[in-house]
Amino acid sequence: MARILCIDYGGKRTGIAVTDPLQIIASGLTTINSQELIPFLKNYMLSEPVELILIGEPLNLDDSDTHATPLVRAAIEKLKKAFPAIPIRTVDERFTSKMASRAMIDMGLKKKDRRNKKLVDEIAATIMLQEYMQTFGKF
Repeated sequence: MARILCIDYGGKRTGIAVTDPLQIIASGLTTINSQELIPFLKNYMLSEPVELILIGEPLNLDDSDTHATPLVRAAIEKLKKAFPAIPIRTVDERFTSKMASRAMIDMGLKKKDRRNKKLVDEIAATIMLQEYMQTFGKF
């Protein structure tokens, strides 16, 4: 089986999480500079097959767009162009950064380590992927 990959896209940084090949476990992969997303994914997919790309969709509580929504939509278009054979789905990313920060506290990370925004982005991507897997029966 191929992996499912989840992206927490941001203006500067992008957190990435993936499943194992059997799609049982979601794990943080890395956080990269957002401008490097397409080259990073092309390189990653040379050795790891991916069957689905999820990307967090930033929306307000009333489902209206946030300031980041146009950035994510532009990233989706680039992903579709670069990977036309791989389906791309959006997932709700509301509260994932807060949930990631809470998870870091629960893991016992020191305050200094919890300020690492790269780690927050990676954990947020992992949370979105876990929620997707739970919703669609992958767990």
